[in-house]
Amino acid sequence: MARMRNEKLAAAIAELGLSQARLAARVKAVAEEHGVASLASVGRSHITKWVGGVTPEPPAARILAETLSRGLGRLVTLADIGLATDTEPEPQPPAWSDDTLTTLVTLGSADMDLDRRRLLASTIHSTIGLALPAEQWFEQAMDRARARKPLSGHTVTTQDVEDVREMCDFFSRRDQKRGGRAGRTALVAYLRTDVADLLGSHFPTEDIRRSMTSAAAELAYLAGWTAFDGGEHPLALRWLTAATNLAEEAGDAPLAGHTLRAMAHQAVDLGNPGEAVRLAEASLSSRRYAQACWRERSLLGVVHARGLAASGEKKAAVAALLQAERDLSRASESDNEPNRVFFFGEASLAHETAAALRDLGDLQGAESQFRHSVRTRRGEFTRTHSVTLGYLGAVQAQQGHLDVACETWGQALDAMAGVQSGRARETVVQMRRALSPFRSRAGSRAAELDARARTALGVG
Repeated sequence: MARMRNEKLAAAIAELGLSQARLAARVKAVAEEHGVASLASVGRSHITKWVGGVTPEPPAARILAETLSRGLGRLVTLADIGLATDTEPEPQPPAWSDDTLTTLVTLGSADMDLDRRRLLASTIHSTIGLALPAEQWFEQAMDRARARKPLSGHTVTTQDVEDVREMCDFFSRRDQKRGGRAGRTALVAYLRTDVADLLGSHFPTEDIRRSMTSAAAELAYLAGWTAFDGGEHPLALRWLTAATNLAEEAGDAPLAGHTLRAMAHQAVDLGNPGEAVRLAEASLSSRRYAQACWRERSLLGVVHARGLAASGEKKAAVAALLQAERDLSRASESDNEPNRVFFFGEASLAHETAAALRDLGDLQGAESQFRHSVRTRRGEFTRTHSVTLGYLGAVQAQQGHLDVACETWGQALDAMAGVQSGRARETVVQMRRALSPFRSRAGSRAAELDARARTALGVG
């Protein structure tokens, strides 16, 4: 019986624009990186067979999908290239669990296992269908945590809590500078082992239990945020769900709101504005917003504004932006602020405001706010600076100012040196799409910039 040509795989390869021989060389390089020795002999003939309908072995299929993902600058699943099978269990969507300690350990193990992590990546990367429990369920979280029996004889001390918070601060600052993919494996390993052990230990007082649980929740949030920034959206959603649950167990309502805000941000980026608004509204529920410091209130509010803008609710979005601006203006150095909001200031508010204005169709207003963000951002926030420049170039190009956009995009590529971020990478992908009508002009600024963009993406 004649095999049917794999049209999905053929289309992905055509989009990449590489010959089958060059694609095979890349597959070999990625396989070598992951230590998959069975793919050392992959060549053009293998690609030809796979396009012709021969199904590769599971390790080869996963490496092929990852190679295409890297080259195209977006997640390419096995289903996207016609290689999904019924032999692997379908990953379940994120769920809210009473047993957060088990969730922490099993999720950490899956995150650190390459094959299981790729299986997670094959799930639909959206927040659609993530049902939030009733508020009563969250309100009972502290009682559930207090009733949990310790699994070890170790007694947690205040120094243990400080150690975890110190590590969280280190990983958070590294994320801001280098992007979510930099050092993430070490973060998850620390969370999966040391922090999980501490959560399973004996707490001498309720204050220490809450403090340690809150510190663990911040690390789980960071594991989710860095996965989001790295483009691993299903994994990010699982970590953020676990982090919200841990924050509620700690009685840390502002941290729960902070994490739900990240989920709303993810929903906006994935094109699910309705979900973004729903999650943002949950982040703003009375205790999560009311107990937060002014800086964090502003952050929650501006992400709510972004969801409203993406939903086309202009009046409500503008009102939310003005409220976020007022909240940030009330923040002061004397406030008792958690470390997690150190990054959010005038530049960050301008960036998010610009994104909301862009989605409302106000490109001039968006350009002005993106410029303000670029001018006022401090040097340690390299990742976000590069993303802001990428967005600024895009709105300039949308207004027909291609030469100005190319100059801005050149600055963005300069800023991305050493940054390991899926969001930064996506701005380069969008840059190339905007340049596509102009890059055929040899020697032009657009052609030169496109060549730099291809190098940044690893596209030969």
